[in-house]
Amino acid sequence: MASEPTRTLPLSGITVIELGHSVAAPYACEILGDLGADVIKVEKTDGDDARKWAPPYWGAMSATFQSFNRNKRSIVVNLRDRMERERLRRLIVERADVVVQNLRPGSAAEFGLDAETLRGLKPSLIYCTIGAFGATGPLKDLPGYDPLMQAFGGVMSVTGEPQQQPVRAGTSIIDMATGMWSVIGVLSALLQRRDHGRGSSIDTSLLETALGWMCYHAANYQASGQLPQRHGSGVAMIAPYRGYASKDGFIVIAAGNDKLFASLARVLGHPEWVDDARFRTNPDRVKNQDVLYRWIEELIARRTTKEWAAVLDEAGVPNAPMQTIAEVLEHPQTKALGILQRSPQGDITLIGLPMSFDSARPAFRRAPPALGAHTAEILDEPMPATAAVKR
Repeated sequence: MASEPTRTLPLSGITVIELGHSVAAPYACEILGDLGADVIKVEKTDGDDARKWAPPYWGAMSATFQSFNRNKRSIVVNLRDRMERERLRRLIVERADVVVQNLRPGSAAEFGLDAETLRGLKPSLIYCTIGAFGATGPLKDLPGYDPLMQAFGGVMSVTGEPQQQPVRAGTSIIDMATGMWSVIGVLSALLQRRDHGRGSSIDTSLLETALGWMCYHAANYQASGQLPQRHGSGVAMIAPYRGYASKDGFIVIAAGNDKLFASLARVLGHPEWVDDARFRTNPDRVKNQDVLYRWIEELIARRTTKEWAAVLDEAGVPNAPMQTIAEVLEHPQTKALGILQRSPQGDITLIGLPMSFDSARPAFRRAPPALGAHTAEILDEPMPATAAVKR
């Protein structure tokens, strides 16, 4: 898939200041950078903590840091140094369209880099704060990380196998999704600013993201009074809709409606299941899922994943093998999407932005920056001829 030229990217000409670390703000700003924004990553003197989230390293940086920080420039600013802080504030007022920050609660205000201060100096500024527990409430000043919010927000209570300890989802779904909500907020604010010229203050948080993921669990609990349970690879309200151990691996089968269940029953050699009063409708199947799943498990275990996939595909029953990341990266479908992108230097390959514009995916334009690689380049650039920063 071809890469779209930088000049045609949606956010070309927009400057974003990232006062971020770890995952949520860096991921948000990576998305904005992929969309064409000039992202300036502001780091402390020893750098974003994620630079040290290793092994493994990929080159001079951790592989995790690389995955969240392409298409950015890096400057080092000691926020406790008044002169450096003033220099950063002037950079924001003179050049920035957007600030995204996930600093420790209270830090932005301590250093005069909060939304009220900066938008007072520049009313057109869009300022996005990513918190842990949210902007208000008794826990608003507490820090937070992804696994804490998976636990506190209820996600962990519905993740894992029944009668076993709850587990954390295997990727940083709360951090990364909060980054995505931040991008949605920034894009919406840019549209508003285009109409009336004013910026916005956006607040989102890890907890609000976790609560958002729990929306249907919350609705089901309030409707029934029953706490949601852990269902392994399945879900509470659809059956059969989960994974099974095959002869040589694991396969997930999603028979999400009556027609698909009938097709699955035929593939499994039991068309009579369709007329069984226990399985006629989805509510019937959910009620009697224990026996249904036991029967399906016994059948799936007799053949290989590949064999089952072939007959299920032929019958039009949605299914997928459980793949390792090595298998995912090598799969022809992954390669056909063109989502694996080589850095301009050709030394690393990252998964690109999961969207395309007119069949072109935004390019991998800048490798993740070395710490402070652009400090002189950015802070020594002549400022536009606008009003001086208020003190």
